[in-house]
Amino acid sequence: MVKSLVLVINCGSSSLKFALYSNNDKLTLEAEGLAESLNQTTGKLTVKLNKAKQSYPLDLSKQDDSSHATALSFLLARLSENFNLEDNLLAVGHRVVHGGKIFSESVLITDDVITQIRECIPLAPLHNPANVTGIESMQQLFPETPQVAVFDTAFHQTMPQYAYTYALPFDLYEKHNVRRYGFHGTSHRFITIQAAQIFNKSIEQTNIVTAHLGNGASVAAINCGRSVDTSMGMTPLEGLVMGTRSGDIDPGIFDFLIKNGYSPDDISAMLNKESGLLGISLKSNDMRTICELAENGDKQCALALEVFCFRAAKHIAGMMTSLDSIDALIFTGGIGENASLVRLKIVEHLSVFGFHIDETCNLDRDKRTSSFNGQSIHKDGSIPILVVPTDEEAMIVKDTLTITKNASN
Repeated sequence: MVKSLVLVINCGSSSLKFALYSNNDKLTLEAEGLAESLNQTTGKLTVKLNKAKQSYPLDLSKQDDSSHATALSFLLARLSENFNLEDNLLAVGHRVVHGGKIFSESVLITDDVITQIRECIPLAPLHNPANVTGIESMQQLFPETPQVAVFDTAFHQTMPQYAYTYALPFDLYEKHNVRRYGFHGTSHRFITIQAAQIFNKSIEQTNIVTAHLGNGASVAAINCGRSVDTSMGMTPLEGLVMGTRSGDIDPGIFDFLIKNGYSPDDISAMLNKESGLLGISLKSNDMRTICELAENGDKQCALALEVFCFRAAKHIAGMMTSLDSIDALIFTGGIGENASLVRLKIVEHLSVFGFHIDETCNLDRDKRTSSFNGQSIHKDGSIPILVVPTDEEAMIVKDTLTITKNASN
């Protein structure tokens, strides 16, 4: 029997996303889902299979294993009811949040690779431990199945030193690796490949600014197919306003808050979980809710929307300083693909650079079909503006297939 199934695992700090693909004549998504609330005593697993969703409770109160390992075992049991994983699982691809400066590309997982991922835990203390748990759990359950690590940070390792260096005492970089790394690299790389196909260019000829806008948001400058700058930094907190993250702030605010009784843990929780759209609007971190309430006269939501769009435009404008030329500005991610009002407001701030949106095309984008794979939303004479759906899971599958094939040859 020719093995054809590839499983993608994405362990977050308190969640576990998965996608199962078959690779026969073409790559096909067979099942996907999410285990959530893994930091609680009771979680939930949702599995989407054959266009139907099924939810299962997860009892996490009396488990010897970690909650991620428990969720993964339960998930595999559910998938095995419909798929012969034991005989047909070809490989497993893992999203790993932080590869530090060690990893500049996806790699076949070995004991040494796991050790190196552990070495990056201080840079991503909430995510890398969960990523390691996912890897080791799959190794125990499928010890003969090859596994591949795909790093959020890897694509941005082509940034020049002047783009990733902080203006801090340089020994912080030399001793503790304090520098900018960037994230969402798998998405930015996927969009770069798509853009090259859209413009009928090689990847090495492709020059774009990519705006991955979702609950987490970042922009990147892609020059000659390589990431040369991005908005996120040593952690995903730097850069744009996000759902609950503040993005860029004055570092002096830390000292001010500490002197006013806030602990470092208080400040970290505030900046990561209580700020961004949620912090300004006082109501929601969901852009759909923000837009709806703003259009109905809610002043705080209107302010949150304006701040988000203005700050995104500022970062997009900054990315252009890293390009030799520009083929397009490309929106992607949950907000970038679906929020026409956000795209409109961002582009209005960029008109001085030659970006002009076609409002009819922009609104039509929200009426797309499921087969949509890219649409222009700019006026004639404008620098091209496109909306292109991202597919990080498909990118992970492709890397996994390529690497495992090369390893077996």
